[in-house]
Parts: sequence; C-alpha cells; structure tokens
Amino acid sequence: MMNNQSKIEKLIAELCPNGVEFKELGELGEFYGGLSGKSKDDFSNGNEKFVTYMNIYSNIAVNTDIDIFVKVGKDENQNRIEYGDVLFTGSSETPDECGMSSVLTKKINEPLYLNSFCFGFRLNDKNLLLPEFSKYLFRDGQMRKQIAKTASGVTRFNVSKKRFAKMTIPLPPPAIQEEIIKILNSFTELEAELEAELEAELEERKKQYQYYKESLLTFADDIKRIALNDICNIGDGLHGTPKYDDAGNYYFINGNNLKDGKVLFDHKTKKVNDQVYEKYGISFIAEKTVFMSINGTIGSVSIFNNENIVLGKSVAYFNIKSDLLDSKFLFYFLQTKFAKCYYDAQKTGATIKNLGLKSLRGFKIPLPPISEQRRLAHLLEKFDLLVNDISIGLPAELSARMSQYEYYRGKLLTFNEYAK
Repeated sequence: MMNNQSKIEKLIAELCPNGVEFKELGELGEFYGGLSGKSKDDFSNGNEKFVTYMNIYSNIAVNTDIDIFVKVGKDENQNRIEYGDVLFTGSSETPDECGMSSVLTKKINEPLYLNSFCFGFRLNDKNLLLPEFSKYLFRDGQMRKQIAKTASGVTRFNVSKKRFAKMTIPLPPPAIQEEIIKILNSFTELEAELEAELEAELEERKKQYQYYKESLLTFADDIKRIALNDICNIGDGLHGTPKYDDAGNYYFINGNNLKDGKVLFDHKTKKVNDQVYEKYGISFIAEKTVFMSINGTIGSVSIFNNENIVLGKSVAYFNIKSDLLDSKFLFYFLQTKFAKCYYDAQKTGATIKNLGLKSLRGFKIPLPPISEQRRLAHLLEKFDLLVNDISIGLPAELSARMSQYEYYRGKLLTFNEYAK
C-alpha cells in the first residue's frame, strides 16, 4: 500500500503541486428526477428497464443485468440514465442512509430509466470525473458525511437537492484518477477474495459447531423424556392488532424479532403504551423464559432478558415452572434437528405455516440431570461465542480487513484543496 500511496503523491506533486481544485456539484452539472406519472399497472406490463431504489442502495456501480421493467411510451418525456451518471437514493429512515450513490460505469445501448424515489446527477463535462472514480468518491466516508448533512426529517429523512448542490468535490487530473482506480479496484478484488475465504471458513466452523451441538444434545433411550407442558407454562401472544403508540414504553414483537438468540427491535418496531401492556402483557422471568416463533418462520428462539415487550400471536413463550429444567438447555434443545423434525411433522397451514400450542405442550424432550444440562449449555455458549461473536475470531478478522480497506480508500481520496 505504501508504494501505491507514494506513486499517487508523486503524481500529485507533478500534476497539481498547489493542490486539487474543489467545486460545488451545482457548478459542475445538473440533477434530474426519476420516473413520473406512473401507475401500478405500468410496472406489471413493462417494456423498458429501470433501476430500483435497492439497486442503487446495494451497489457501488449500477447493476445493469436486470429484468425489471416499466411501461414507457415512445412520446413520453422521461429522463434516461446515461453513462457516467451518479444516481442517489432520495430518502431513508436515518440521515446516514440517505443519498446512497451508485454510478453507471458501463456503456449500454438500450434505454435505462430511474425509479421515482431516487434522483440522478449528470456532469456538464463528462471528462471531469471518470465513472470508475466517481463510484468510489461518492461512497467514501468524507463524502457520506457531507451527504448526511443534506437530509432533514423526523420519522423519515429526505435529501434537499438545494443543499446537495452546495456539496464540494475534488477534481484531480484524469491521470491521478486512473491510478486511484487501479489501486482501489485491486483492493476491492483482494477484499472480495478474502471475504469469500473467510466466509467459507466461517461456514465450515458453523457446520462443525452444528455437528457438535447435535452430538451433545443426542441422548440414549434410558434418559427420561417428559412433555414440556409438565415443566413449563406455554402460551402465545395477542391475537389481534393493538393500538400503537410511538411514545409507548413497550415493543410489540412477533417472530421476526427473534434473531441470533435474542429479542431484537429497532426504530421500525411498533410500540404500545402502559395501558396495552396492563391489558395484554404477560409476566416473564429473566433466565426462566424462552420464546419461539411459531408462525411463518418456525423455530427461531431467544431467552427473555428483561426486555419491555408485548407478544404478538406469532411468538410462543415457555415459562419454566420446574427446577428440573434449565432455560439455556431448553433454548439449545429447541434448535436441534430432533426438535425441527417434530415441528415439521406438527405444523399446519398451506402458504403460511403455523405450529399450535397443543403440539408444543405435548412435545417430549429428554431431561438429563440439571447439572448435566448446565454443563452442556455452558459448552454450547462457548461454541456460540467462537462462531458468532463479531469481536472474536473470523468475523472480527473480516471486519478488521474491511475497516482497513475503508481507511486506505479515504487516504487515497483525500486531497489538499488548490490554494488560489
């Protein structure tokens, strides 16, 4: 990396010793909007390709290998995307995610249109910025900070094009842009290779963990089996839609909120107030209650950890009422192949599957001594940490390499402004 950095510095000293010129976007080109005047029917019977919001959000360069169409008449006055155009998402639920960029880096022969929730920017002089350079520039951390400041809102944030036009960007000579493109393309390839290798290794570790988990939780026939109903109080959440309250103190959760062994919620999760909790809330005890999704996605589990929640009908709860059962042992056993086979045999429904409470109450699980349950749960927790914790092992390595790449990209895209 140092050799590459030195090469860039040498080019800068040679081509722009007094610094690089910075200009406002509004001086350099024009903004244009996406599709207008379209109805739902136009998207079900289309004849021209268009770029979606998620295409821009997810790709640093526009993905043109798409089969998403919109109906556009010959005489319609709609803006087409051109080679080198920078496309931006117009709004998001947080300022930091507004104005995500994607650049059309390929020359295409067919018309390509932009969805109505985004906007485009086109340079008056397309020689000022190479498209491959633009794709890195507008995703760099320094530019993202500028873009975030153009957004305003309360529950949803929208970009102000007036503020956008005031953003300044560097305009290094083409030779410098080309050299930076080579370096960053090389970095991107190396990062992708490393990511693939680490993800493959992580997947192997997960398979290994799954194998050991199944082995640890497979018991001989002489181990006592007992129905869950005999050692747990089992029920589900509210069958209906409560009155939501953004200022409420309780999250209304469903099966989708059970992820990675936790109850997760964010700004999208609906809230309810104290009155709803008093009417529909259920008493849970930390480390004594396990939750499981029973509608749609079946079998996601978590342990209650004093979250302020009201359950929806797609979540079942197991309130442990016997000292013979450890909650963490139950948490892990409900994820085994043995348990999943039971769910598959018991679930009902054609399109959306459902697992009834009667089936859960009648589910017989092996019950080794409580000391053995805790020993097994402790071992399985260690496996979880090794495989899933972002601060340990392979995930941390992948995160560190990506941070390193972002750091060097920022260094390459940082220029001294020309002193007039």
